[in-house]
Amino acid sequence: MYYEGLGRRKTATARVRLYPDGTGSFTINGKQTQEYFHRESDWLNMQSPLAVTGTLGQFDVTVQVKGGGITGQSEAVRMGIARALLKVNPEFRSALRQAGFLTRDSRMKERKKPGLKRARKAPQYTKR
Repeated sequence: MYYEGLGRRKTATARVRLYPDGTGSFTINGKQTQEYFHRESDWLNMQSPLAVTGTLGQFDVTVQVKGGGITGQSEAVRMGIARALLKVNPEFRSALRQAGFLTRDSRMKERKKPGLKRARKAPQYTKR
């Protein structure tokens, strides 16, 4: 028995499973948290929904994450954990909503336009 949540950020997608009556272990793509996310800020950010709801250490968490970069993946995992916690207890909604963990960050990389060097950078203008 587990609770599942899906989180997305930029091009990263995370499928999170929370197993109740756990020891608080985190497994991300078959690796431990500190082994997968080397920056402490990324794994603290990822665990923050559990800290806000006071359930840190009550669940075993397994994550399958793909796409995007390291920070995008950690934020996708954060959203997946928050959505799974809603299935555990719907009363967590107000705390998670107030912390901003349930809102999908829709910002994406802007596409490159023809005639430009990047999305908005134009070639240098020369008069002569």
